[in-house]
Amino acid sequence: MTDARSDLDELTAQLEDAAARLRDGQLETRAAAQLIDECARLAARAVSELEREAAALEAPPGQDPLL
Repeated sequence: MTDARSDLDELTAQLEDAAARLRDGQLETRAAAQLIDECARLAARAVSELEREAAALEAPPGQDPLL
């Protein structure tokens, strides 16, 4: 799970950087739109990574989950 966490950390950093660039107001409309599209791709990758991580934590069939 360390690799998954590292990937999530990297995606988070990229999303935070993109958000800061969007907030500073220096991007032209086209560049901002492209950056927003990139944010959507990064977010989709993060969701996939989180889903993989959650699936790895699920109890195997026949075992009750820990409370």
